[in-house]
Amino acid sequence: MQCKRVLFLFIVCFSLYGMAQENDTSNAFWNTLQSHCGMAYQGMLEIPEEDEAFGGKKLVMHLRSCSENEIKIPFYVGDDKSRTWILTLNEGIISLKHDHRHKDGTMDAVNLYGGTASNQGKATIQFFPADPHTQALIPAAATNVWWITLDETTFTYNLRRLGTDRVFKVVMDLTTPIETPEAPWGWEE
Repeated sequence: MQCKRVLFLFIVCFSLYGMAQENDTSNAFWNTLQSHCGMAYQGMLEIPEEDEAFGGKKLVMHLRSCSENEIKIPFYVGDDKSRTWILTLNEGIISLKHDHRHKDGTMDAVNLYGGTASNQGKATIQFFPADPHTQALIPAAATNVWWITLDETTFTYNLRRLGTDRVFKVVMDLTTPIETPEAPWGWEE
C-alpha cells in the first residue's frame, strides 16, 4: 500500500512538473517579447517576394503598449499605419488578434481576427490557428495558421492558409532598434 501511495505521489508530482515545464515555454516566449517593450524595429518581407501591398515598402514594428497580459505591436507598412498585432496571455496560453483601423481611427469592418494557441508552444515559437470569430468573419481564412518566431536576433510573423498557396512571412531585425514611430491610426499620442 505504501508503495502505491509513493508511486501515486511521484506520478502527480511528475505531471505537475511537466505542466509547469510546458507552461514555462509560453512564459519564456512572453518574457522575451516583453524585454523589447518600447522598442521599434525594421524588417523585410521575405515571402512572397512580389507582394503588391508589402513588397518594397518600409516595414516597422513597435512594441508600443505592454502590460502583464497584453502586448500591442503596431505594424507599419510604408505610410500605412492601420495594423496592430495584439497578443494576450491567459493562463499560459497566448492569443493573437489583428486590429485594423482607418486613418480616422475607426475600426475596419474586418477586424480582430486571429487565433489562440492550442498549447503552450515553445519558448521560440507560438502557433495561432484561426478561431471561430475569424472563420465567421473571413470564411476563406478558416484554415489560416499564424505563427511568430522569436530569438535574440529576429522576430518573424508568418501566415499559412492551409490547402492553398497563401504564405506570408515578415522578418524583423531585433539587433538594431530604430527611432520610435508616431502613433498608429486610432491611437492617442
